[in-house]
Amino acid sequence: MPNDKPLTVSQLNAYIKASFDHDLNLKNLCICGEISNFKKHFPSGHLYFSLKDSVSVVRAVMFSGQASKVAFELKDGMSVIVFGRVSCYEPSGQYQIYVESIQPEGIGSVYLAFEQLKNKLLREGLFDENFKKPIPKYPKAIGVVTSKTGAVIHDIKAVVGQRYPLCEVILYPAEVQGEKAEKEIVDGIEYFNRYSKVDVIIIGRGGGSIEDLWAFNKESVARAVFSSQIPIISAVGHETDVTICDFVADKRAVTPSQAAEFAVPDINSIRILVDDLFRRIANSAKYKISEFERLIESFENEIKFFDISSKVESKVAQVENLIKRLKNICGDKVQKSLIEYEFLKRRLEACSCESTLNRGFARIISQNNQFIKLSNISENERVKIEFASGILECNLTNIVKLEKQGGKTNGEKEY
Repeated sequence: MPNDKPLTVSQLNAYIKASFDHDLNLKNLCICGEISNFKKHFPSGHLYFSLKDSVSVVRAVMFSGQASKVAFELKDGMSVIVFGRVSCYEPSGQYQIYVESIQPEGIGSVYLAFEQLKNKLLREGLFDENFKKPIPKYPKAIGVVTSKTGAVIHDIKAVVGQRYPLCEVILYPAEVQGEKAEKEIVDGIEYFNRYSKVDVIIIGRGGGSIEDLWAFNKESVARAVFSSQIPIISAVGHETDVTICDFVADKRAVTPSQAAEFAVPDINSIRILVDDLFRRIANSAKYKISEFERLIESFENEIKFFDISSKVESKVAQVENLIKRLKNICGDKVQKSLIEYEFLKRRLEACSCESTLNRGFARIISQNNQFIKLSNISENERVKIEFASGILECNLTNIVKLEKQGGKTNGEKEY
């Protein structure tokens, strides 16, 4: 018999929710279906979608705490298996599945996540060979991002010390599995790019399950490797293990020891190369010397063939003849000049005062040894009369200026 007091909608929805929550058959469910109407709510991070088969549809929700643990990307049309419980959302009175975990149907969630990220980065070009940086041939320092307690760093140091002891190995300690691994690996790559002067970086760890290696399949690690300005060698796991980091790195090594071999040259090979270069240089020098010797010998033979000594003797004779002719020409001109010089010298001597005095003439000079001009002579002046044989001093008593008459000179001068 129905209850006389009616229920409110809220009471009905609360009763239905309580029924769902107390029904053990609706807890820990495992349901398969196809995702439709998928929506990720921002910024809460909650996932909302419907799960359907060929006949029916049921709504589902996955809160951010559980959604953050999903390694792969959900999308419409994907067949999945969800684990959770059924309950009622009281405000709308609609029942739905509250998903605790989810995995792809027919394929592991880890593998699906790996394939999804690989295809995404492949489309973006992060695996393109054009972006691969060459590993330097002779590095001065190598940066290693790995665990400080694992065997990886010891293997790398041993190989580098044996092959190329000139190179320094610098460790950036990082967790290589677990929750901290992703961030610490990224921090190590950024540290070497920002602060440390290394020529190449090795990142990696030893072998393990795909879950152990999962930090090297993270998108942030892949993008840090791609953005590095320093070449990176990936050495994650064993030969059969493949990670996203291997695809993005500039070079992949199957083991950390092989990564060290890729990073440094073999010093013994360098010695062999240097010795070979030395021999090649020495042989080349010997060949050049022999070639120059043959060339010099050829020149000597050509000189002997042309016999230039006779030509030189002929030229010497011509030069000596020219010298003789030049001496004769110069000698005649010098002799003629000497004769002219002697003639002019005798003429100048005949015109001199001394020569005139020697011919019987005299000259009158004043007391201060100056020649006397007629205009400056006065009577009773004492003067000197110079002869060739001596000087006569006297007084002038009478001065008569001479006059020319008919070509004769009249007058006299008394002393």
